[in-house]
Amino acid sequence: MKKTKSILFFLCLSASLATRAQSDSSFTFIKIIKGSYSAFSVDNLDNLYLITAGNQLKKTDPKGDSVAVYNDVKRYGSLYAIDVTNPLKVLLYYKNFATVVVLDRFLNTRNTINLRKQNIFSVNSITTSYDNNIWLFDEQEYKLKKIGDDGRLLQETTDFRMLFDSVPAAVQLTDRNNFIYLYDTAKGFYIFDYYGSFKSRLPFTGWNNVAVADKNMYGFAGNTLYSYQFNSLTVKEYPLPSFFGTYNAIKAINGKVYLLKDDGIYIYQVQ
Repeated sequence: MKKTKSILFFLCLSASLATRAQSDSSFTFIKIIKGSYSAFSVDNLDNLYLITAGNQLKKTDPKGDSVAVYNDVKRYGSLYAIDVTNPLKVLLYYKNFATVVVLDRFLNTRNTINLRKQNIFSVNSITTSYDNNIWLFDEQEYKLKKIGDDGRLLQETTDFRMLFDSVPAAVQLTDRNNFIYLYDTAKGFYIFDYYGSFKSRLPFTGWNNVAVADKNMYGFAGNTLYSYQFNSLTVKEYPLPSFFGTYNAIKAINGKVYLLKDDGIYIYQVQ
């Protein structure tokens, strides 16, 4: 009996300590979306876009319920990037084929854009624009370009070599809050208006898995999450807790952190 009580006491104590460890931190566990996934993305409505082990693209709502499935992920080889800036228009980018597949909110194919037919051969980052077109950075011409769903060039900036002493490398593009944010890991954020005119820079360098939302900008460096608040112009630092454990990928957006692990997506609220 004493042994049983000791075991029960130990289990209760362990559970209490584990709960306290999470509640004492800046991260509160919300839930897990079970499954085997190789990659994921999150839109501004908290919908998840999951690449499954069977190479399907699966969309789930904030509750984790399946909304839609796209089965043709490997049609153009390895998927390089997913852009879900606009939940009504999902972009799949296949860098090796210079091809963009445009999906609707239910992951039905709307159209396919072959960038090579538009004489655009080297692109590392794309994003949906505020007016439902597509921004990209042409790595050969060193220009930020806007194209339509038919691939037709709608707008372009001046050659960046004429604007900057050192041309930024576009790791990620985001159209948000009436601006276009181009992120270079070594140089920080370059900010442009909707006409493609350069406005300013934010010197947040060394960040990974960058995301720009309505109120905050997020990025990771080492074992720290950084959150830049647009309203207050302040940066907050959140050391990542040990209970996160081992994960395969990490993202932060909408005040939450998403961890990709072997058995699913773990979601935490950032306090």
